[in-house]
Amino acid sequence: MDATEIDHLRRKHRAFFHSGKTLPLEFRLQQIAKLCEAVKSRETAILAALRKDLNKPVVEAYGGELGVFFEELKLIRKKLSSWMRPKRVPTPVAHFLASSHLYPEPLGTVLIIAPWNYPFQLVISPLLGAIAAGNTVVLKPSELAPATSAVIEELVKSTFDPDYVACVQGGVEVTTNLLSAPWDHVFFTGSPAVGKIVMQAAAKHLTPVTLELGGKSPCLIDTGVPIKLTARRIAWGKFFNAGQTCIAPDYVLVPKNMREELLASLKEVLVEFYGEDPEKSADYGRIINERHFSRLTKLMEGASVYCGGQTNPEQRYLAPTILSPVEWSDPVMQDEIFGPILPVLEYEDLEEAISQIQAHPKPLSLYFFSKDTAKQEAVLKRVSFGGGCINDTLMHLANPHLPFGGVGNSGMGRYHGKYSFEAFSHYKSVLNKSFLVDIPLRYQPYKGKDGLVKRLFSA
Repeated sequence: MDATEIDHLRRKHRAFFHSGKTLPLEFRLQQIAKLCEAVKSRETAILAALRKDLNKPVVEAYGGELGVFFEELKLIRKKLSSWMRPKRVPTPVAHFLASSHLYPEPLGTVLIIAPWNYPFQLVISPLLGAIAAGNTVVLKPSELAPATSAVIEELVKSTFDPDYVACVQGGVEVTTNLLSAPWDHVFFTGSPAVGKIVMQAAAKHLTPVTLELGGKSPCLIDTGVPIKLTARRIAWGKFFNAGQTCIAPDYVLVPKNMREELLASLKEVLVEFYGEDPEKSADYGRIINERHFSRLTKLMEGASVYCGGQTNPEQRYLAPTILSPVEWSDPVMQDEIFGPILPVLEYEDLEEAISQIQAHPKPLSLYFFSKDTAKQEAVLKRVSFGGGCINDTLMHLANPHLPFGGVGNSGMGRYHGKYSFEAFSHYKSVLNKSFLVDIPLRYQPYKGKDGLVKRLFSA
């Protein structure tokens, strides 16, 4: 689509929105039901597309893509009517015989731009929230996951009025054209670098944005934890989807005297997960394309590979790889890895580890393995991050009652469940005043009223 075609599409969506069709609860629930049925009837096609694009095993594809959507959908269906109702808030005594309410309203016509690593879920979950909030939606799935994007396009065309929900395919040029239009909201999931471009484009129209970005999410290990179980949970979170997860543990900080035991346990766990040759495992994914494969293999050049490191360029296969020893100055520690490479660094004491994390941009996630509740509280209070887990990885994303989002360099805004409804809504503040009483204090002339006004509004 060129800029003219996109503007025409946007205007048709705006006309649909201004018709008021999206406002009733019944309409929103009908569209959510249609979306649910459309996804269920295409489960086989969706799973096949994810296997083709990323070699995702069924368990990872269902758990990380479809399952997340269905859990959120159940919550939204149950709670939407209550979320849509105006919320009464307190009214100061100075506004005698008045009431105050917050009225949620849809933002309007929104644009959702999705990435390639979870190419179905990161389209469909924001779409669910936008529909629940009463918006019209234009979707831009990732061109780097063409099989999944094709399924999404067919699903949208077969399910929704094109003036209500539309899917636009294309590469960077199409995305640029989309961003040049004045939307009511832009929801973007991707890298911090591209997030800056999106925000800059949106700023030209004062368009609000939700940016779900990434960063180097740390995995911090305390003394006294069960090493084998800790290693299992870290390895699962890191190598799920071949490490191509924005909230994957990007690196591990482990006490110096525990490093060797952790490394041995990680190596043992990887054999349990994928066998002696992970390339033959049906449970291990592939790198999305040649560019990212090349980027990842360069990160291993000159690095200390503890285990893994094998590659097959023809299959875009990169073995689950552990790097150790690693220094903060190494190439692998400069940017988010976004692949199946796990650096393991050591530290002397917890204060040092906290300082090292604080010295870098705020991460999207943090994982702290510890039995000490005082240390847990210290890390949670002193380290800023989007969300995370104590004694686990990734699983905070699977709870639709928890908002998902970053902070600082890792993003802005949040969604999932009620927070998705809020992300695509505006809350109008309304004070409703009675005609029964009209106190003259506020009206001119003001002579003699100074003291009474000061007493009325004093702290």
